[in-house]
Amino acid sequence: MSINYPNGKIYEQSPLNTPKKSNLLLFGKRGMSLEDDINASNAFYLANNVAVIHKKPTPIKIVKVDYPKRSAAVIKEAYFQTASTTDYNGIYNGHYLDFEAKETKNKTSFPLSNFHEHQIEHMKACVLQKGISFVIIKFATLDKLYLLPSKTLLTYWDQQNKDGRKSIPLKTIQTEGFELQYTLNPVIPYLKYVDKMIEHL
Repeated sequence: MSINYPNGKIYEQSPLNTPKKSNLLLFGKRGMSLEDDINASNAFYLANNVAVIHKKPTPIKIVKVDYPKRSAAVIKEAYFQTASTTDYNGIYNGHYLDFEAKETKNKTSFPLSNFHEHQIEHMKACVLQKGISFVIIKFATLDKLYLLPSKTLLTYWDQQNKDGRKSIPLKTIQTEGFELQYTLNPVIPYLKYVDKMIEHL
């Protein structure tokens, strides 16, 4: 089966994309990607009845299907569509959580170009409904990880349209966000800092 990204490139399965035997194998490790680490953390939270948080599936548009026999259908061609919201959502201690996970190789700031307009509008809608919205940002080159409340992101996003800067300074993220430290279980204990956000609601 061939699946094409929005830019027309073909997605090919590789060993890194093969399903893992168990999410438990990721516990206590720093996974291959930020997404792996968050997924492992969410699996730990779910297994321990702490929270129910899942990654939203990427929408796929199927364009060609073969029916080799009546009881089976084989997808021959499909395209990844642009996700309309954020990466993750769920519920924790009676609160709705909605967040995005992003990585950058920049060392001094986080480019706002990493976000799409529809993601920002979705975050604004969640905040309006008193949901807990934030971004987990990984500065890959610095090997630093932060949780930044959406309020700061939304402020910088709106200001860029008024001749403001096109990125969020690392110093601002350090001041208005929370630095995350990798642990054994969960791999990324981000709910510890969500608690701090809840305190200020």
